[in-house]
Amino acid sequence: MESNDQHSDASSDKRKKMSCGLYFDAPKNLKEAIEMSINFGYHFLVTQLTHPSLVEDFDGPDAAHVIGRTDRILKAVEWNRLILGELSTSTDVDSEDIEIQKSSRATLEQELGFASHLGLPAILIYLTKPKNIQLARIINERLVLGLQLAVWVQIPIVHVSRENPMGESEHDTWDWWNDFRTYCDYDKRLRLVLEMPSIKNCPTSEELDRWIGEPVKALFLRTSQFLKNQFGKPVLPKSYQNIIQRFMALDVQYIIYSDTEDSDLGSYSKYINFLGKKLYFCNNMADFIEGCEDYLQNPLQPLTEHLESTVYEVFERDATKYINYENAVLRLLKHWKEPREPVIMVVGAGRGPLVQAVLDVSKTLDLKCKVYAIEKNPYAMNTLVHRNKYEWDSQVTLVKTDMRSWEAPELADVLVSELLGSFGDNELSPECLDGAQKFLNPKTGVSIPSQYTSFIAPIQSTKIFNEIRDNRMPDKTLKQSYETPYVVHLNNFYQLAPPEALFVFDHPNFTDCPDNKRYKSIRFPPISKAAVLTGFAGFFETVLLDEGSEEGSKVMLSTNPETHTPDMVSWFPIVFSLAVPVQLKAGDVVRVSFWREENFEKVWYEWCLESPCRTPIMNVNGRSYSLKKK
Repeated sequence: MESNDQHSDASSDKRKKMSCGLYFDAPKNLKEAIEMSINFGYHFLVTQLTHPSLVEDFDGPDAAHVIGRTDRILKAVEWNRLILGELSTSTDVDSEDIEIQKSSRATLEQELGFASHLGLPAILIYLTKPKNIQLARIINERLVLGLQLAVWVQIPIVHVSRENPMGESEHDTWDWWNDFRTYCDYDKRLRLVLEMPSIKNCPTSEELDRWIGEPVKALFLRTSQFLKNQFGKPVLPKSYQNIIQRFMALDVQYIIYSDTEDSDLGSYSKYINFLGKKLYFCNNMADFIEGCEDYLQNPLQPLTEHLESTVYEVFERDATKYINYENAVLRLLKHWKEPREPVIMVVGAGRGPLVQAVLDVSKTLDLKCKVYAIEKNPYAMNTLVHRNKYEWDSQVTLVKTDMRSWEAPELADVLVSELLGSFGDNELSPECLDGAQKFLNPKTGVSIPSQYTSFIAPIQSTKIFNEIRDNRMPDKTLKQSYETPYVVHLNNFYQLAPPEALFVFDHPNFTDCPDNKRYKSIRFPPISKAAVLTGFAGFFETVLLDEGSEEGSKVMLSTNPETHTPDMVSWFPIVFSLAVPVQLKAGDVVRVSFWREENFEKVWYEWCLESPCRTPIMNVNGRSYSLKKK
């Protein structure tokens, strides 16, 4: 347990901002309740929109028109920023009793209208049983009609039935949620509030993985779930802290419900804020990706579009990548025995980070090298000219041209490039290096990298699915948007199976007619839990240098989660979406077909699902997305 000192140990260390709300049951004076919660360190109040105690003072002929509090007790900005409106918990629109259905529907629709009238940011509803189709239909109708506020759906993260295995059959509350949001067409305004379970029924790591793939907005904590430390201050058991730490990546909020007689409610918000420092793990990747989580980016088209300075700058921030490249060049050149200088050509030199790596190796080994830098971007070439004169003492021969068309004055011993994209080959590294290898020594020449392999894994991410659906480019139809792959730092997602290898490319590839078309069908292991398949995430591994079969003989870089290069921040995953989410049952087998196709002017990918159901082949003939060769 933590001592009281830790609450005040704010310091300037990096922390996660923790937003807390206080549940207040029908306060008589809402203004005072808000002031009290703010004084206790809370950011918002959760309370009922309507309640018998709110209208009991009214009588006479006008009493029938009273819905709840008057909107005049708060300013519009206060309703909009400080109040999460709880809808009546006594309604049951899915009751088998028709009269209860009707009265519940009338109440629910009135409260939804009142919430919109008040301008609330969100309303809170509860799922208390497996079947909620009538509730889903009413909510979905409002969403389709343009409901502006968000709908927070509260359910237990683990159902209480797990605590009594001898009683009723165990419920999986994820199924409740999945049914509900499916009826509502995965609308992005639907968010989840997860109730913390009892301490003896915490979810497994795999169950948490699945919830991490959902649009979780808040965690609901009761004060009775806290322990008291030696100073009488509230702390959470380690198992609860572990759950909170898992959800910190989603920037969830926290709702505190007082079910004890503790009057010091401020100590709970202080403790949650303390956890924002204690549990927050900050590393190079966290700094690098801040603000990029689940943001769709179009893959680069470096052959037809000149990269901008900011893009190069992002590339160059990844020290780990260039350390590995430098290590590969160093391990190769330390065996140099020829009486002449090795000829090293950096193709696609950009602003020169790989050139710098080669020159550093030359200096380390005290081995003079003949270095060429080939770059077609005139603006990057401008940078190279300056660096060559003022940093490299004009040691480098600069060539402004497309590497595929250059007639080199001599053969290279080493070809160095960083043409890889998020999927390995998706920035046309195979086509570029096949064109450049004509000036590589056919007997002894080495390409760095020498090989790369793409990987794919099935994922569940309604967040990404909705980002594609709701933020399509004006020049694309919805179908074209789903047939376009996107580079994304995946955050709010659930990976359904380990990545499997897809396409492999080797360099150099001294064949008469290099063929970079590929096809593969991949079968993933059976799904362990019910889930929703929304698409596939793509990664890659690359062998920069392979010195033999012994362990440690390869210099590699990897974005594959199973083998990811430590501290490397380059290359977010690539996502290939499905046009419609596919419901999966435990035990279902996902099989997918992928093609890499090309013609004289472009390269593109096609993909389709083979099981558990068949889908049409997407992006046929590159109709929605392709990589231009020129």
